[in-house]
Amino acid sequence: MKIVILDGYAENPGDLSWAGIEALGDLTIHDRTPVEKVAETIGNAEIVLSNKAQVRADAMAKCPNLKYIGVLSTGYDCIDVKAAADRGVIVTNIPTYGTTAVAQFAIALLMEIAYRVGHHAKAVASGRWERSPDWSFWDYPLIELDGKTIGLIGFGRIGQATGKVANALGMEVLAFDDHQSDEGRAIARYASLDELLPQSDVVSLHCPLLPETRGIINKTTIAKMKDGAILINNSRGPLIVEEDLAAALNSGKLYAAGLDVVNQEPIRGDNPLLKAKNCLITPHISWAPRESRQRLMELATENIKAFLDGKPKNVVSS
Repeated sequence: MKIVILDGYAENPGDLSWAGIEALGDLTIHDRTPVEKVAETIGNAEIVLSNKAQVRADAMAKCPNLKYIGVLSTGYDCIDVKAAADRGVIVTNIPTYGTTAVAQFAIALLMEIAYRVGHHAKAVASGRWERSPDWSFWDYPLIELDGKTIGLIGFGRIGQATGKVANALGMEVLAFDDHQSDEGRAIARYASLDELLPQSDVVSLHCPLLPETRGIINKTTIAKMKDGAILINNSRGPLIVEEDLAAALNSGKLYAAGLDVVNQEPIRGDNPLLKAKNCLITPHISWAPRESRQRLMELATENIKAFLDGKPKNVVSS
């Protein structure tokens, strides 16, 4: 069985082992594969693994031996799953590996906005405290989160994990999700989007990228948000209309945004959020602690084993 990994570097830059997957077939690992080289790279392989490398219908059509695509992430919008299903190609994802890491990173973005730890540490290192006429200084308003309201748009595994941390910080948690549960009610109060937006001091996105969620944060929904609110997004970049968010930050309608994702990744130099006021952007690293990547590796191996046994799991193409 020939196995090809299209973009293995992000998952494993050298601190993990591919041995579990190597044991399952003839493995070829590519650090990166541009979209125009995907079909050529897949060649006659039966099994393909992709993190973010796009596998489109035209590439699948050129790879008649292709039977299985394993996505090395939870999101699978890089794969044309309809085309895969039409060709009888199984596509699987890994839905649970990074729940804790992503939830913690959402709170880390919020905490950095609230306290600007990194900024003030750099200020001290540059000698500003030594030169200060006062025993203490700060460059940004410092925000105590206890008693504030956080509204979570999307309340699945990651949203609920984020809500638990927010509860521990003393925050009131609101949640918007079409699928409600008793587990969710133990963490948050469910609310409609129109209720959540104006009541939340912080709005945090934890929903998948679907037609109905694409651009869910736009000038209309931003207008409904509380003046001076904070927006957090480490889910999917296209959930936000970036021009509308930049305008809201620059006008002061929103106080700040903490983003780990953008519409086009890597970010383009002309992205309006790069010059927006109070916009903290990190390079899509919520998922990347070694512990979560190790879980991803193990679960990817189990997904392939299940496929080879004729009992595929975590299938998203049916």
